[in-house]
Amino acid sequence: MTDQSATAPGRRTRLTPERELELFTAVVDLVREHGYEALTMDAVAARTKSSKATLYRQWESKPKLVATALRHLGKSHPEDIDTGSLAGDLRQMVSDFISHASEDTALLNGLAHAVSKDPELWQALYELHIRPGLDALDAVVRRAAERGELDPDNPAIEFVPHLVIGALSTRKLIENRDSDADYMERYLRAVVFPALGIS
Repeated sequence: MTDQSATAPGRRTRLTPERELELFTAVVDLVREHGYEALTMDAVAARTKSSKATLYRQWESKPKLVATALRHLGKSHPEDIDTGSLAGDLRQMVSDFISHASEDTALLNGLAHAVSKDPELWQALYELHIRPGLDALDAVVRRAAERGELDPDNPAIEFVPHLVIGALSTRKLIENRDSDADYMERYLRAVVFPALGIS
């Protein structure tokens, strides 16, 4: 029995969905551990107890395998956050981001150089990590405007993703410290909430 799931277009595989998930998860884990450039098809085959020939037959190359793994894992979107207030929603989103920060940072670091040269990898990374967060932020802001809590014409709305995601990522660069819950609460109160006209 064959399965036409998350392989390269027009190709068929005998892998079960469970086996594909195991393989794709291993690929992303290896990128986190060693970086994209150091990742080899031999390492994927060894980690997943697969045949290297099978990997090449199904995905042709390392870039296609990694991009497919990222796209496949990116099908799960974050749960809708709706605490009833914009401040509460933003606090919950930040808390969720922080709880996944270590593994996300490892993946981004592992792919940083490669994605600048490979649009397919960038698109897959965008679908897995960036777009779900942007969609969730957009939903939070939209509901706040519908409740009358937020002025839909507030020019700061455009920059909410930059404000929130930027704060989470730049403290390490500037201070060599992680953006923990206490730091982000102070940042939300001092910067994001005033910009949006909420408290």
